Amino acid sequence: MYLEVVTPISKVFEGEVSVITFPGTDGSFQVLNDHAPLVSTLTKGELIYKNTKGENKVNITGGVVEVLNNKIIVLADGLFEN
Repeated sequence: MYLEVVTPISKVFEGEVSVITFPGTDGSFQVLNDHAPLVSTLTKGELIYKNTKGENKVNITGGVVEVLNNKIIVLADGLFEN
């Protein structure tokens, strides 16, 4: 799957991933390869993705995600530090 994470200021990540966990407004959820199309709102929390380099985390303040044909686009409102 191809993941792109962007904020109004910059592109945070772009590349191939195997699994992603999102901080959804109604609870966390995962997306795997060949997931059904969806659009969802996100809340403040950790976006966790796995790729060939291991598990990575991005702390987002909220936003929206679109999943379509193994391409995931995250439009994050902003980032925060732990």
